[in-house]
Amino acid sequence: MTEANELIDLRSDTVTKPTEEMLQAMLEAELGDDVIDVDPTLEKLEILTAEILGKESAIFMPSGTMSNQIAIRVHCDRGTEFLCESECHIHHYEQGAYAQLSGLVAKTIYSTDGSLRVADLQDCISPENEHFLRTSALCLENTHNRWGGRIQPQKDVLEVCSWAKSHGLSTHLDGARLWNAAAASGIEPSELAAPFDTVSVCFSKGLGAPVGSALIGPKNFIAEARRARKLFGGGMRQAGVLGAAALYALENHRNRLCEDHAHAKQIGEACGQSQSLRVREERIDTNIILCDVEPTRGTAQDLVRSLEEQGLKCLPTGKQSIRFVTHLDVSQSQADRACDILRAI
Repeated sequence: MTEANELIDLRSDTVTKPTEEMLQAMLEAELGDDVIDVDPTLEKLEILTAEILGKESAIFMPSGTMSNQIAIRVHCDRGTEFLCESECHIHHYEQGAYAQLSGLVAKTIYSTDGSLRVADLQDCISPENEHFLRTSALCLENTHNRWGGRIQPQKDVLEVCSWAKSHGLSTHLDGARLWNAAAASGIEPSELAAPFDTVSVCFSKGLGAPVGSALIGPKNFIAEARRARKLFGGGMRQAGVLGAAALYALENHRNRLCEDHAHAKQIGEACGQSQSLRVREERIDTNIILCDVEPTRGTAQDLVRSLEEQGLKCLPTGKQSIRFVTHLDVSQSQADRACDILRAI
């Protein structure tokens, strides 16, 4: 099948396939038993990830959800609450795992743009009273998935984390797409991570690895996270096969993320030229294009079906909203063809 006849899959940046070079790195990976002692390839990946993010230690995880849930579990005592934005991934897309697995409560805070500011948080810490939960932590997300890959303003992040620290709260960043935030903003990953006690990052989204995330933080915290990973069933044996792919992606694919962002802006412009779609707030920060569907043109599901019939796959995010996500496997010619399809809708 030629590229012109292939479906263009813009449902997520998790749909990518390993490159030939990545597959070769997986074949050549030096392996060990990471549960009994150490897998040398995973160890190399963890050391490099911690170094890039300016933290003491890192641990490889099977998924971003596990990274986030273990971070919250270690930060918070059972029966306490953490603060988070109401549309964040931890609350919206992880089945309330913090309650099911760790006995925690999320206090969600509404924002107008996906970013929390000190003014939003001032009255959110529960009083020290036997009637109330104790507030233990604050969680942010950068980039913000459900706000269309929105980059958190660093000034606000610094102020919010300083406020949290002054009130004795731990801080965790869901940085699944932190690599995109760094590439688009020009701010080093270590600077974006610096205000937080712990950070989770994903290798299988923008970087294109088949599997894996990491949790990064202080050595004693990561030691506790390792215990929790075993409890959650995330301890893997010769996981260096997966770690090699993540390591290759980390070393070779970060610098190309701006290509995805350029494709996203191009596709966003085409969406704006369609009578069926409107780009949310006419803003595209990174590689996610979030669009509202004109009600007179049908529902999001109707439009998704119509687009797929013409060779373009995307995801509904609500009754009248859809998203497109650019990634490693989208070529320039595919981006051009996606734009042609969108203009014709």
